[in-house]
Amino acid sequence: MPTRTSPLAPGRPADPSGLVLAIDQGTTSSRAALVDHESRVVASHSVEYPNYFPSPGRVEHDAEEIWGSVAGAVGQVLANVHPSRIVAIGITNQRETSLFWDAATGRSAHRALVWQDRRTAARCEELKQAGWEDKIRARTGLVIDPYFSGTKAEWMLQNVPGVREGAATGALRYGTIDSYIAWKLTGEHVTDPSNASRTLLYDITRNRWDDELLALFGVPAACLARVVDNAGTFGVTRGVGFLPDGIPVAGLAGDQQSALFGQACFGSGEAKCTYGTGAFLLMNTGTRPVPSTRGMLTTIGWRLGGETTYALEGSAFVAGAAVQWLRDGLGIIQKSSDVEALARTVEDNGGVSFVPALAGLGAPHWRPDARGLLCGLTRGSNRGHIARAVLEGMALQIADILGAMEADSGQPLKELKVDGGAAQNELLMQFQADVLGVRCVRPTNLETTAMGAAYLAGLGVGFWQSLDDVRDAWAKDRTFEPGMSGDERASRRASWAAAVSRA
Repeated sequence: MPTRTSPLAPGRPADPSGLVLAIDQGTTSSRAALVDHESRVVASHSVEYPNYFPSPGRVEHDAEEIWGSVAGAVGQVLANVHPSRIVAIGITNQRETSLFWDAATGRSAHRALVWQDRRTAARCEELKQAGWEDKIRARTGLVIDPYFSGTKAEWMLQNVPGVREGAATGALRYGTIDSYIAWKLTGEHVTDPSNASRTLLYDITRNRWDDELLALFGVPAACLARVVDNAGTFGVTRGVGFLPDGIPVAGLAGDQQSALFGQACFGSGEAKCTYGTGAFLLMNTGTRPVPSTRGMLTTIGWRLGGETTYALEGSAFVAGAAVQWLRDGLGIIQKSSDVEALARTVEDNGGVSFVPALAGLGAPHWRPDARGLLCGLTRGSNRGHIARAVLEGMALQIADILGAMEADSGQPLKELKVDGGAAQNELLMQFQADVLGVRCVRPTNLETTAMGAAYLAGLGVGFWQSLDDVRDAWAKDRTFEPGMSGDERASRRASWAAAVSRA
């Protein structure tokens, strides 16, 4: 781990009066944020763009619309800030979404296939039946699923005219969205280990593209990006239009790894949970990949100075989406933020349990056939009991995932850092601490994904000198201490397990 005396970018530190530009490219919008040396966000703006659903199970993005949203967001944050103050640019992105684009013109050969796209489900089943699952998991840390990029690339190579020929000669580039944005900014075709490790094409132990997996999916090496460290200048802006030439692009990371970094989870055993539409948990496992036997993914967190940090990851498909269901499906709240006040109208859940399997169950169960469940209803049950049960169900599924992570890693959790929109819900955060039996710590800045990209870019140019500097810059808002007895916790967990078994 870099120390105060071992900066990632040796030499003269960058001007501390400067700003780092973080580009956070998400599934429905692109955000730009300017971060100062004290980790304050001095300007932030997001621009939405459309998703396309050409048929059931297919989800696509238009790459030019993504780039337009990035340009619009950056333009807004620079409205009152001179771009000469920007010392570095960091990029974080929706992972697994990928595309081919023309190396000469930058035009995409096909709409990007989004991480949610399921068109390759039959191919994934075919690979499992052919016995590839254990080998792919051993090399990539991943399960065979349409979620990941490898079968998406294979589909485009086989079904989009001209892609196979262009990829083989290098006339077309292939990559995840970080690669595309980096190329548009600098002309360099690069990616980072955190994104590469989500493609089904990358050996996470040897840190390189895997020739056998490239052959399996028919992906030519000529179209692949160079894999660079997550922090360190790999190019500078040129010919962008909305930014001057010469700004270093010095940070790259997939969104969940960026949030882990933005939460300063630099020690083995430190973990974060991001509560959004779904919930994503990552635990730092140090410099060794930890294979999971309990439904987790083994992934690369980041690589700094040539040293790789690994993580375990578990995803809950539905978190904030359950509150949206209360709002849009049942109509018992007017806006999502109303759920906490409604849940506080009752002292407890009144025996009501909710399993938020509205899109199946993710880790550690991996049951896409599971369905959402409300149980324990009586004539005395009311809207407040349902609202409280929904919040508790969100927290209990996180407890399942973290329990599996602890067992896989052999490291008991000491605290959980929390972020994302639902982390503002204090009833949810307190219950999360209670059912885990460990404190939950919320930062002052909940936009930790963008902060991670900013920290990586700043480290890459010496704006921050070390991980210790980043840890010092991270600021706590509130700690939620567990207050539930061990017996009550065990009872709640047992009731939850019974409900899950029925779902």
